[in-house]
Amino acid sequence: MHKESPFKRWQYILCIVMSLLLTACSSKNTGKTSSKNSRNEGTFTGAVYTVKRGDTLSKISRMTGNSVADLARANNISPPYKLLVGQKVRIPGGAGKTSSQSNAVARNKTPARTAPSTLPKVAPPPVNARCWLWPTQGSVVEGYSYSDGGNKGIDISGRRGQPIYASAAGSVVYVGNQLRGYGNLVMIKHSEDYITAYAHNDTTLVNIGQTVKAGQKIATMGSSGSNSVRLHFQIRYRATAIDPQRYLKSSC
Repeated sequence: MHKESPFKRWQYILCIVMSLLLTACSSKNTGKTSSKNSRNEGTFTGAVYTVKRGDTLSKISRMTGNSVADLARANNISPPYKLLVGQKVRIPGGAGKTSSQSNAVARNKTPARTAPSTLPKVAPPPVNARCWLWPTQGSVVEGYSYSDGGNKGIDISGRRGQPIYASAAGSVVYVGNQLRGYGNLVMIKHSEDYITAYAHNDTTLVNIGQTVKAGQKIATMGSSGSNSVRLHFQIRYRATAIDPQRYLKSSC
């Protein structure tokens, strides 16, 4: 049998790491991303933005050109930055903006958010192609987004120090915190087609090159690279992120 060269193997890993950078983690958002049309968008009155369903502080940040930190500071909003429908959010330097202007800003930003990814599009594998275990317990606070630039995994809330498990057997190919927005990250290669990623860990318990079993404890939950304690989990099939909730099972 032909043995895969180390260079080819690391080329593949580099491709996955670069794809994570290109689809920069949106798990800092605390609400689900919304693809609603303009009738569900928030409105401006002077320098005040009225929150609508699906809004997050990150979304308002992109619409108004203010950073999340500036918006949070101006409105005394603390992590995890939860917003309520109808809540008034003061926009620093936003005096004079109108609802039509805010909608125009959102429309102008649409091409940037929906620009095609440089990664190839692949058809997702069959749901029962293989078994994937839930990597931890908790509620899904942000789901997978099919839109370009959206969340390319799921975010599961829990308590600090909670166990994180390998979703399937494989070999650890990355452990580190060099990817901005992911904090302490573990990546496991399961075959030539599949890699899983586990981000925002408090501690990591495995090393690169280590073989792990399905359900083996590999890390503990934390908030590294995030504004709240959570696990950001991805399944990547041929370098493309797929919706984990379609494949995860409680047992195999």
